[in-house]
Amino acid sequence: MLHLRVTSPSDRSSHVLRILTEERGATHVTLAVGVSVDPAGDVIEADVTRGCANDVLSALTELDIARTGSITIEPTGTVLSDAADRADRASRTRSDEAVVWDQLLAHMRAGARLTPVFMVFLTIAFLLSAVGMATASQLTLVGAMVVGPEFRPLAALAVGIVRRDAELMRSAARTLAISFPVAMVVTALATMLWIRLGWIGTGDVENARAFDFIYEVGPFSLVVALLAGAAGMLALVTSTSTVLVGVFISVTTVPAAGLAVVAMFAGKWNVALSSFGQLSVNLIGIVAAGVVVLLVLQRIGRRGQLKRAS
Repeated sequence: MLHLRVTSPSDRSSHVLRILTEERGATHVTLAVGVSVDPAGDVIEADVTRGCANDVLSALTELDIARTGSITIEPTGTVLSDAADRADRASRTRSDEAVVWDQLLAHMRAGARLTPVFMVFLTIAFLLSAVGMATASQLTLVGAMVVGPEFRPLAALAVGIVRRDAELMRSAARTLAISFPVAMVVTALATMLWIRLGWIGTGDVENARAFDFIYEVGPFSLVVALLAGAAGMLALVTSTSTVLVGVFISVTTVPAAGLAVVAMFAGKWNVALSSFGQLSVNLIGIVAAGVVVLLVLQRIGRRGQLKRAS
C-alpha cells in the first residue's frame, strides 16, 4: 500500500474526504483540522492501494490541490490491518501490476536530470571499468557495473516514450548524450596518465580476451539487455531496489564503454568498434524492454478500470 498525505485548504477538505471515503481501495482516513501553517489548511492522511492510487491522485488534481496545498505519497511499509486487507481485495488492479504514474514520473524526472553527482558516479564507473580491463580484475568490473547510474536516464527515456512526455525524453536523451562522452574523455585522460607513469601498458588491453562477453556482440547481448531492461523497469514500478542491483551487474554498458577507450589507446580498433556495438545494443535493448513492460502494465491498469466501471 501507499501512504497519502494531503495538505488541503479548509474549504476543500470535505471534497478530499469524500474522494477518499468513497474509494474502496482507501482506508485509515484521518483528518487534522487547521494544523498546517504553510500552506494553511487541514492535513488529511490515508492508506491507499497501488491499484486505486491513480484515480485518487487524478481526482485530487482536479480539485487543484497540488497548487493550493500539497500531495505526498510514499510506501507504507508493513501494514497489519484487516481494513487494509479489505481495501487491497477491493482494488481493481493487483498491487504488483499497478503503475502509479504520478509517482513514477516524479522519480523519472529526477533521474533524467544531468547533475554533478550523476557525472561523478558515471565517471568513477568508467574509470573502474578501465582499471578492471587493464588488470584483468573481475571484481573491479563488477564494481563498475554496480556504481554506474546509467539505468536511471534509460528508464526515464522509456517512461517518456510511453507517456509521450517530450520534455522527459529530451532531458533523458540530453543526459545520456552529454555524460557518456564526458566520462569517456576523462577516462581517456586518466589512461594516458597511467601509461606515462608506467602503471599499465598498451598491451594490457589483451586482458580483455578474458572478458570477451563484454565486447563481443552476439544474440545473447540483446537477450540480456532486454531481460535486464524488463527486470529493471518492474523493479522501479514496484520499488524493489534489490532487483536493480542485479540489473546493474547483468548488463555490460559501462564496461563496454570503458573498454572502448582503453582499446583505442592500444590501437585495437576492432575491439573498440565491437565495444561500441555492445554499448549500443545494451542501450537500445534496455529502453525497448522498459517500453514494452510499461505498455503491458498500462493495458492491465486500463482493463482493471473498465472492469470496475462495469
